[in-house]
Amino acid sequence: MEVSPVELKNILNKIVCRHPDLKTDGFSLESCRSMVAVMDADSTGRLGFEEFKYLWDKIKKWQAVYKRFDADKSGTINSQELPLAFEAAGYPLNDELYRLLYRRYANESGDMDFDNYISCLVRLDAMLRSFKALDKDNNGSIKVNIVEWLQLTMYS
Repeated sequence: MEVSPVELKNILNKIVCRHPDLKTDGFSLESCRSMVAVMDADSTGRLGFEEFKYLWDKIKKWQAVYKRFDADKSGTINSQELPLAFEAAGYPLNDELYRLLYRRYANESGDMDFDNYISCLVRLDAMLRSFKALDKDNNGSIKVNIVEWLQLTMYS
C-alpha cells in the first residue's frame, strides 16, 4: 500500500491526460521523486496511504484553483494569474517570492504548466509544514543547526 515515484508518475500522468484543458508535458520522474521526497514523512522513499491521500487531496484542490485562475483559458498560468491562483490555494506570498517561483517553475514562454504548478505547490506546502513544525513557540522564526538544515533541504 505504498506509492513509489515511478508509480506516482504513472498515476498522475494517467489522470492529467483526461483533462485536455490542462496544458502539461506530463509529470517527469524527477518531479515525482521530488514530490515523494517532500511528502515522505517517514523517509521510506515511498508514500504510504496517509501521505498519498494528503497529496491527492491537495492536487485535486489545486487543480480546481488552476482551472479557475487560468483566466485566458490557455491551459497555463501566466505571471498575472499566478498570485491570485496561489492566494486561492492558501499561499499568499510577497511579490519577490512570486517572481522567484515563476522564474524557477515557468517555461521558456513564461507560462507555468500544470505539472510545474503542482510541483511548486507541493514543495511550498512541504516547506511551510516543516517550518511550522520547527516553530515551537509559533513566533514566525526558527533556529536550525547545519545538520537540521541539510536534513530539511537535501531530501526535498
